[in-house]
Amino acid sequence: MLLAACSPVKMGSAAVVGNQRITSATLDTDVSNLRQAVDKGNQVPTGQQPQAVLTWLVRFAIRDKVATQNGISVNQTQVQSALAELNVELEQSAAQNGSGYSGLAKTLADNGVPPNLQKDLGQWEAQETAYVQKVNGGKLPTSQTAANNAVAKLTKADCQAANSLHIQVSPQYGQLSYDTSTTLYGVSAPPNLLSLPGGPKASTSAPAFPSC
Repeated sequence: MLLAACSPVKMGSAAVVGNQRITSATLDTDVSNLRQAVDKGNQVPTGQQPQAVLTWLVRFAIRDKVATQNGISVNQTQVQSALAELNVELEQSAAQNGSGYSGLAKTLADNGVPPNLQKDLGQWEAQETAYVQKVNGGKLPTSQTAANNAVAKLTKADCQAANSLHIQVSPQYGQLSYDTSTTLYGVSAPPNLLSLPGGPKASTSAPAFPSC
């Protein structure tokens, strides 16, 4: 109740991204779909699944904003192509690691993407490819330097889009965060504001975000 009273996010909302409201009901449904698709040994612990799913919903919204700002639209053929390419990459990676490959849907679920959001992930991937092509003169990079330049521009575009969306996450689900290793936004666990008497005080510092 105290967290809700201090939050700028309206009751019933898991997050607000621009003028888009991600409702708690929508998130609950997506998390339920995720739990039905994963095994007990999946990579996302049960308690962290709402944050994992909400992370992807926020990422999808940010990439949609990037696409809109840059006049990019993708069709279902591009979406399906992106998913097919991702499937090949994941299968090859599993083979290189000497592990079995259980298919695209299962692998995505093990990484926080429920089956009903698979097409959204395909769109996210397709939008990235379209953006990279656009900033590289209409074609995919053929050199590492060109690829690095395109990725740097995408990272900046994601940052600017995220800033313009004024993303707010309900403390019930966590807080907006940024992974410097992947240069992607997400939702992480909120700081523990309560501590036992005499125990160490929890950090309440805000997560660091990139400057763009």
